[in-house]
Amino acid sequence: MTAPPPFDPTFDVAADLAASVVQGLSGRGLTLATAEASVGGMIGHLVTNVPGASRCFIGGIAPYARAPKTDLLRVDDGMLNTEGSVSAAAALAMARGARDLMHADVAVAETGVASDTGNPLRPAGMYFVAIVAPDFERTMRCQFAGTREENKRQASEAALRLILDYLDETTAQTA
Repeated sequence: MTAPPPFDPTFDVAADLAASVVQGLSGRGLTLATAEASVGGMIGHLVTNVPGASRCFIGGIAPYARAPKTDLLRVDDGMLNTEGSVSAAAALAMARGARDLMHADVAVAETGVASDTGNPLRPAGMYFVAIVAPDFERTMRCQFAGTREENKRQASEAALRLILDYLDETTAQTA
C-alpha cells in the first residue's frame, strides 16, 4: 500500500472512502468490526454515516486505556510491555481481538499518537493500522503531520483505505 496522501482540510475524502467500504463489504456479504485505540470511534462513525451500513458494520470498541485492550480484546499484557501500545504488534492484536469478540469477518484496528507527548520515540502523528480477515493480515505504519483532529481523521481514513486494499486484493485473487 502506498503512503496516505497529505491531509487536505478542503477535501473530505472520508465519506467517499466509508461509502466504498460499506458497498464493498456488503456486496461480498462480509461484516466489519473496529478497535479504535486513539481515534475514539471515528472509523465507526464514518462508516455508520453511510446509509445501509447496518448490512456490514457489527460494532466497535474504543480501548483508549490499557484495561479494555487486555480484558476485552485479549491483547497480551506482556506484548504491550515489550512492544508498546503504539506498535504494529498492538494494532494487529487489537484487530484479532475485535474480530474474535464481535464474530466479524473483517476487523480493522488503529493505535497512535494524535498530538505531541514529548516522547521522541512516539512523535505526534505516528499511527499503526491493522486489518485481519480470513487468511489475510496486514499492518501499516503511518506518519501524519497535522493537528490532533487532523491526525485522527487521517488515521481513520488510512484504516478505511486498508479495508479497500483488502477488498481489491482478495477480489483479484478470486477473479
